[in-house]
Amino acid sequence: MSSSVPQQIPAIPVVVLSGFLGSGKTTLLNHLLRSARGTRIGVMVNDFGSIEIDAMTVAGQVGSTVSLGNGCLCCAVDTSELDTYLETLTRPSARLDVIVIEASGLAEPQELVRMILASDNDRVVYGGLVQVVDAAEFDATRARHPETDRHLALADLVVVNKADRVEADELRRVHGAVAALAERAAVVDAAYGRVDPELLFDRAARREGGDDWIEGQLSFDDLREDEHHDHPHAAYDTVSFTADVPMHPRRLLDFLDSRPEGLYRIKGFVDFGDADPANHYTVHAVGRFLRFYPEPWPADGGQRLTQLVLIGSGVDADGLGKALDACRVTDSPEDAPGEHSMWGVLRYVPEPAEPSPEDGS
Repeated sequence: MSSSVPQQIPAIPVVVLSGFLGSGKTTLLNHLLRSARGTRIGVMVNDFGSIEIDAMTVAGQVGSTVSLGNGCLCCAVDTSELDTYLETLTRPSARLDVIVIEASGLAEPQELVRMILASDNDRVVYGGLVQVVDAAEFDATRARHPETDRHLALADLVVVNKADRVEADELRRVHGAVAALAERAAVVDAAYGRVDPELLFDRAARREGGDDWIEGQLSFDDLREDEHHDHPHAAYDTVSFTADVPMHPRRLLDFLDSRPEGLYRIKGFVDFGDADPANHYTVHAVGRFLRFYPEPWPADGGQRLTQLVLIGSGVDADGLGKALDACRVTDSPEDAPGEHSMWGVLRYVPEPAEPSPEDGS
């Protein structure tokens, strides 16, 4: 029987949603809000006008914050004060699971990404740059906005939206052109912005036999159960990996540093065995971003496992499984991790921050 381990990384993912006017990114954002299913989403936009808020009309006043009634929050922001709003949304009292920033009208998407990565707020972690493009207007958009190619090269995930408005051959052409420009990013086709939220962030799990929601990420069992249901969303792939022997730090890091095109997110827990017998490591990877979070093993003496879920589009599931299998520590004495084998992993462990008075420390 496996030991129970925390199912929540120690920070709130911040997802940047970008795309030129008419690409459908606000439609995608509204879809995420409608399908939140108990996940508390913080949304940062520069204007409330396009966000569908039932039974209320809200003017876009910078600094205003509105509850959307489903546990989500929406605020109009000035980019220069991004850190201030992140501080507000990440307070424990807000109990948010994810924050989505709509980049249009605020700043260049790469500037927002830089600000998130440079933030001193230890409650946030970069959740990826999602670029939305209009399949029917892709060529015209590139001609009108030459910076399109640069934005796509920076993206971690690209949604080719309005796929229903073009013929199949044209969609394949646009998808291929986007994939070539987006380098290692995952590329998915969608209509009406219907991307499964699980591709972008973890949804809250429902308590068994009740209507209450458990805050935090879906458990591995929840995720596997979800995989067996049909979703009216853009298709994506998930690969689940479990190992009951430790992973070799250097080989796993080589795998993570060279993760293939189309692999958007990696999450889970890693056992490095004798390389660090006191801790297991939560891993959070999105696009090119990678972090490890060490935590002491539970004291209940349960089985120590590595459990990973890999999420992307068009990935080679068998190839990923074989590559991860090759990261296991073998019985050979020569394969035992050396004294400095954890150094590469520790480069991706955040520096400890000063405890906040709000945390009760």
